[in-house]
Parts: sequence; C-alpha cells; structure tokens
Amino acid sequence: MAKVRQDAWSHEDDLLLAETVLRHIREGSTQLHAFEEVGDQLNRTSAACGFRWNAEVRNKYNDAIEIAKRQRKEKKRETAAKAKQPVITIPQNNQVVELDKTEEVHEQPPITMDSVIQFLKQLKKDYQASNQSKQSLEQTQQENDTLRDQVSELENKLSRTTKQLETVQEDYQVFMQIMDRARKMTVFDDQDSFKTPSFRMDKNGNLQQVADGPNQ
Repeated sequence: MAKVRQDAWSHEDDLLLAETVLRHIREGSTQLHAFEEVGDQLNRTSAACGFRWNAEVRNKYNDAIEIAKRQRKEKKRETAAKAKQPVITIPQNNQVVELDKTEEVHEQPPITMDSVIQFLKQLKKDYQASNQSKQSLEQTQQENDTLRDQVSELENKLSRTTKQLETVQEDYQVFMQIMDRARKMTVFDDQDSFKTPSFRMDKNGNLQQVADGPNQ
C-alpha cells in the first residue's frame, strides 16, 4: 500500500524523527536509513521525513548531532582497537612464545572516480595558480630591473647637471671679479684726468685762472 499521509507533523512525530536520526548517526548508519525507518513507523515517505528533518527539525538538534558524531568516532576507535594482528609463534628455548600486539586501525575513505576527478581538478588549479605566481614574479623582476636602469640614468644626468652648475658658478665668479677690476680701473682713470685749476694775480691785483696748455 502506498504511503499517502499528508497531515501535519506533531511534536511526537518530530521527536521520533530526531531520536531515530541521532541513533543512526551514533551507530554509523546513514540518515537515509533513518528516514526510511521513521517513514515506516509514521506511514510517511522517506522523502517527506528527509524534508521535515532538513527544513524544521535539524536546526533544533545541532548540539546533539555533534555529540552523536563524536560518539560515532569513539565507537569506531574502540572497534578498531579490538582488531588484533595474527598471533605469531616463535620457538625460543624449546618453548613457544606468542606475540600479540593490538594496534588501532585507521579507516581510509574509499577511492572513487569522483574523488579522483576532484583531486585532479584541484591539482590543475594549484598548477595554474603556481604558474600565475611564477609569471607575476618574473614580471615584477623585469619591472624592478627597468626601474633600476632608469634610476641609474637619472643619477648620471643629475651628476652631469651638478658639474655644469659648478662650472657656471665658477665662470660667474671670474666674470664678477673682472667686472670689479674694470670698474676700479675706470674710477682711477677719471680721478687722474681731473686736475686742480691754477690761478695768478694780474697787474691790477685780480686773480685769473690759468688756462691749461703750453706756456706762452
């Protein structure tokens, strides 16, 4: 008979769903099996139970889910610890000595085609990222080399400009010294060309300026 129950979920139904899911988690089973078990008890489909769990019930039991997962791990460790290696018998002094060593067995997830494909995709992404980083590093190094050459060229230009400025300053100082000497020589020449006028007394007792020139 098909399961066609469509009435609302009661608090008891939600509680049964949560307890069943948590038990399956602790026992290492799947939630799908838990949904099927609850569906059989409540005459609902497993899909309806799964939808109810994910939409309404799950968020109320987050802490309980984490505890159930830890209990599942502890149970797996206890089960693995009980697994023993084959007993090895070694003859020693005409007696048989049994070596019995118990060691923990770590379960490895099965390798599937999807996991291989996922691994290869991730490997490809890492390879591309590595190549991009390498290209970026090479580009940065080239830019650094170019900037270093430009700095060196600017330093050379600055050195040449500084020397030219020093030469201009020296020439200016020499020019100013020449101009100063020329000015002093001009002043001296003007002073030499200026003479004090001479006077003489005429027969009437008056002073007359003597004109420059040859004696009469």
